[in-house]
Amino acid sequence: MERNLTHIALFAALIAVLGLIPKIDLISGVPITAQSLGIMLCGTVLGAKRGFLAVVLFVVLVAAGLPLLSGGRGGIGLFVGPSAGYLIGFPVAAFVAGFVVERWQVRVGVAALAGAVLGGIVVLYAFGIPGMALTLGKSLPEAALLATPFLAGDVIKAVLAALVTQAIAQARPGALLSRG
Repeated sequence: MERNLTHIALFAALIAVLGLIPKIDLISGVPITAQSLGIMLCGTVLGAKRGFLAVVLFVVLVAAGLPLLSGGRGGIGLFVGPSAGYLIGFPVAAFVAGFVVERWQVRVGVAALAGAVLGGIVVLYAFGIPGMALTLGKSLPEAALLATPFLAGDVIKAVLAALVTQAIAQARPGALLSRG
């Protein structure tokens, strides 16, 4: 139990630390940040349940006003802005990424890449695009077009998440909780 709580807190902190990398602001009002890499890693390394809980902890801290998002942003107001769908989708994305790694018994790197893509891109966009459409007064296709600048970076982050997960599996197999 104590070990689980430690991992959950450490990975919530990892997402916050990735927020220190400067964001790139886009016209949509949703910035490109490194924090989605942290969301992917929560799932691929910790697994579905712990990854979900780590991201929920992070999102609750952001909602409480801690400036943990890239650019020092935090507060409940973010949940009614263009990033709202992404924020709400963060925990689900981590859960799906972890679920794929836990259940798909292929090489860890392959499962982690699939999990990062399905959770960290497909699921996150499934929440983020409707959120942008709603808050910006756009149609779903218009919001999807606004999300296209994120895609290349998100694919790179998914590959990085898979490489990090694979490296952990090789160096310390017991530390990869998604396969434990």
